[in-house]
Amino acid sequence: MTAAQADLQAEFLEMPEGLRIDRPEVADGAALWRIARDSETLDLNSSYSYLLWCRDFAGTSAVARDEEGTPVGFVTGYVRPERPRTLLVWQVAVDAVCRGRGLAGALLDGLTARVAREQRLTSLETTIAPGNTASERLFTSYAARHGATVEREVLFDTGQFPDGPHDPEVLYRIGPLTF
Repeated sequence: MTAAQADLQAEFLEMPEGLRIDRPEVADGAALWRIARDSETLDLNSSYSYLLWCRDFAGTSAVARDEEGTPVGFVTGYVRPERPRTLLVWQVAVDAVCRGRGLAGALLDGLTARVAREQRLTSLETTIAPGNTASERLFTSYAARHGATVEREVLFDTGQFPDGPHDPEVLYRIGPLTF
């Protein structure tokens, strides 16, 4: 484990046994695409987009690896250009064999701590489709752990999606965050 990885490990609540956090690399793009596909809840983006994400947004994303170094979970995000102290979390997914062990929460905590060290992070945003109770629990418990409030509003309504029926996307704005 490198010093940078050890530094990231120190930021976790509790990483499940045998797993570690890392920055994604381009070589991880296919695995992230597979994990997203197999989640059965995320909107699946093109495999190309996961490759680009691992190249261009590795600094604001995190991947969980098993003992062999294989990705078993991830969080992708970016800092909003208009709000440079806001991290927007795009997707969170955990491989089925690792679910129920607190990995998503540990990844989210580790990522936000890392981003906060590199720039002054004061809020986190994400969108969640109504009925996605796992994501609702993940982000409301994140807010509670960090003593932050959660504001919700519809960001994109059903009619704004050009590719057919789509649930609205509700924006969760969590803050203020202090690290």
